[in-house]
Amino acid sequence: MKEALPRLDSNLNVYKSLLSFCRLKRGEIWEDPLRGHRVGVLDACSEQEIALLMKDRRAVLAIQDPPYNIKVGNKNTEHLFRLDMKSYLEFSQKWVANTIAFLEKNSHLYIWLGADQNRGFQPLPDFMLMMRNFATLTSRSFITMRNQRGYGTQKNWMCARQELLYYVKGSPDFNVCYTDIPKVLKGYYKVVNGRVTENLERSKSDRIRPGNVWLDIQQVFYKMEENVPGAYAQKPLKAILRIIETSSKRGELICDFFAHSGTTLIGAELSERMAFVSDIDPVFAEITIRRLENFRQNGKTGWQCENPFPELG
Repeated sequence: MKEALPRLDSNLNVYKSLLSFCRLKRGEIWEDPLRGHRVGVLDACSEQEIALLMKDRRAVLAIQDPPYNIKVGNKNTEHLFRLDMKSYLEFSQKWVANTIAFLEKNSHLYIWLGADQNRGFQPLPDFMLMMRNFATLTSRSFITMRNQRGYGTQKNWMCARQELLYYVKGSPDFNVCYTDIPKVLKGYYKVVNGRVTENLERSKSDRIRPGNVWLDIQQVFYKMEENVPGAYAQKPLKAILRIIETSSKRGELICDFFAHSGTTLIGAELSERMAFVSDIDPVFAEITIRRLENFRQNGKTGWQCENPFPELG
């Protein structure tokens, strides 16, 4: 089984062939006629462009997945660039400031990031220190999601983790969720109302709660329905849904300024939220729109190995 599209960041001829199929150009926004979702081809660092997307609205949740300043698969491309740290932090300060400006006074911010173990773990520690400059944000958790596949070496531990930073603005609600993992360990006895009880009796669910290490989420790969061929930085839909369901309510607005494969938009659709998302790349903005349309038409969350652009033949 082979994907219909190669990695678009490193196959420029294929990438260029898709531009003519994109309905949006830089600065343009598509609005969903059914639920009001919005998708734009916009620069996350431009306050004016993000203001066009948000339309004086404020989101209760932002999920951002910016470039990590790390080469993926030993490829330094226009999409997955590697800058000097000063330039990368200047880039980061701009999009973080724009995100904060369009968040409700009580809201959540999640940021996917990476750490290059061959370059002093940058940009993760530098980025975390930079975030201390935003006085309206409070750090809440440092989450690790374990990938099933990583890049290996015979001289080091295999790299199989994905970092997720969680901040809040104000004091937002947090909705407790549960994993699919059943509770099996009894113990932790405690007297309640004069009776000795064990932890399973006292629990609100027969499933365990997720902590800040996520081991139960499958990394996206080409055999999964949710896979988007051509995308190079996909996040699992299950992870996005976990974030959405714990940090927002039905009908509320969420935002994402690095839409890429459109997972945040699909997660919003599935969980009955509204999403305003954007990407600076018209191809990935188009993929995001098509992914929503494909889901509504065929009930599929992605294309597995099929081509999101059937026009190519």
